[in-house]
Amino acid sequence: MTINCLGKLIDLGQPRVMGILNLTPDSFYDGGRFSSSDLVVRQAARMLEEGATFIDLGAYSSRPGATHISEEEELARLLPAVDRLLGAFPGILLSVDSFRSTVAKHCLDRGVAIINDISAGALDHKMMATVAAFRAPYIMMHMKGRPQDMQEQAQYRDLAGEVLYYFSEKLAQARQLGINDCILDPGFGFAKTMDQNYALLQQLDQITGFGFPVMVGLSRKSMIYKLLNSSAQEALNGTTALHMVALIKGARILRVHDVKEAMECIALFKALQNKY
Repeated sequence: MTINCLGKLIDLGQPRVMGILNLTPDSFYDGGRFSSSDLVVRQAARMLEEGATFIDLGAYSSRPGATHISEEEELARLLPAVDRLLGAFPGILLSVDSFRSTVAKHCLDRGVAIINDISAGALDHKMMATVAAFRAPYIMMHMKGRPQDMQEQAQYRDLAGEVLYYFSEKLAQARQLGINDCILDPGFGFAKTMDQNYALLQQLDQITGFGFPVMVGLSRKSMIYKLLNSSAQEALNGTTALHMVALIKGARILRVHDVKEAMECIALFKALQNKY
């Protein structure tokens, strides 16, 4: 199982880590921590040294109830970071977390490798065509509504069945447009209650049945710290526990705040699978 990133084939037969680098002031865990370009470069260097294959830049907070920002503001946060990181780390595989096709085009023009779209094209119908034009890998996530109202839409008759139907439709659209490398993200925490998140994790192996790599974003989320009566700052241990479950269920990419710990989890998983 491989994806083509800027002409380089990345083997996802072994699990990979995508480091989260938020450029927002209001993200649920690290909002405002990387407010200068020097801090962004320093954090990216740390993540790469610890073993991240990809770095995911986000400039629009998608936490529940997040403040909406303009396209211009999103670009103003993103583009300087993209340029600085591509200059500092030749060959870096950058992912950009955006649902806007114009933002995606600007970033892909500059050398970004992957587009990570929380809406899988639902919030901008030009997104898939834009990604297809660049032949870039496309991460499509399951979500209903928008970040501002998604938690009001967490009603399902058959959660797993609806998620599978959603991805079957999105994959058909992507194939029709010529997107070859799709990555599926079940969208933990997006239009899902705590119980629904755990039910979906339990059934994650059904999503891997499509034959496309699955990425999970569980890192320090409220489904962990609310269950444990703690906080995002105290949720690393719970994150690692759920990462192991996701790997056993077939996840191929862990999208994380804490790269070192995720890499350790993968090493232990590989030992269990006898894949050294």
